[in-house]
Amino acid sequence: MHMEFGKRLVSAETTGAGVRAYFDDGSDAASDLLIGCDGVHSPTRSLIDVKAPPPRYVGLLNFGGYTPGTPVGEAGTWHMIFGARAFFGYVPHGSRGTVWFANVPRHLASREERDTTTTGHWKRWLIEHFERDRGPAAELITAGELQLVADNTHDLPSVPSWHNERMIIVGDAAHAPSPSSGQGASIALEDGVMLAKCLRDVRGIGDAFRAFERLRRRRVERIVAQGARTSSSKAAGPFGRIVRDQMLPFVFRYVVTEKSLAWMYEHHIDWESRIMPGSRVA
Repeated sequence: MHMEFGKRLVSAETTGAGVRAYFDDGSDAASDLLIGCDGVHSPTRSLIDVKAPPPRYVGLLNFGGYTPGTPVGEAGTWHMIFGARAFFGYVPHGSRGTVWFANVPRHLASREERDTTTTGHWKRWLIEHFERDRGPAAELITAGELQLVADNTHDLPSVPSWHNERMIIVGDAAHAPSPSSGQGASIALEDGVMLAKCLRDVRGIGDAFRAFERLRRRRVERIVAQGARTSSSKAAGPFGRIVRDQMLPFVFRYVVTEKSLAWMYEHHIDWESRIMPGSRVA
């Protein structure tokens, strides 16, 4: 296997024998197929379909950081707080400190704003969103360092074309859930295993791609929809926050349960089983 890093895909074309990819440094590479696992802003998606939908901004800016020193919270447990103005999560990192993140409802941050706003400014702005809330958010941010700054949160609800005869997209390139779902990496790994099975068991690359989509689309789009609902609860207005806070105890006791989410968290792919014609996954 030959691997190269630091190259950005700019175009690709199918050939009689496969596909040829062209990169921004002027180089190119040929193969039997091209798999675009290149994220929510995937260039491969547009190469497959010039009318492919762009990612959708879900109304949240993402921040992440680390606070060294005394760990805060119960070991091995993520603590989640719906604050008055933003959402905060944290988990102790062994005995060395605390990892945390924040989701702040706001309009999308432009490239110019991200390039010209200092990390110190973002940090002060972030502290203001939590200083009136109970819990350790403001203290953790004050004593910590920002490692992810003003990341615009996107999802990708439904992409009509995942593939052509030689190129295919997987993971966030095809079906990006909001980070609020906590499932982005999981379903991307599932994609990798399932695509490998299809290429192993189904004769012909095009037919293997079609089998992969048939087996995956329903599940991943359901997860994206679940993530969108979670994100909307973090970006609720004043009245929506009141309703949300009143409903959350009921929801977590009777609706969002281990049993009700088993379809998402207990999904299993049997590597040894064969992909059969017409087979489907719920």
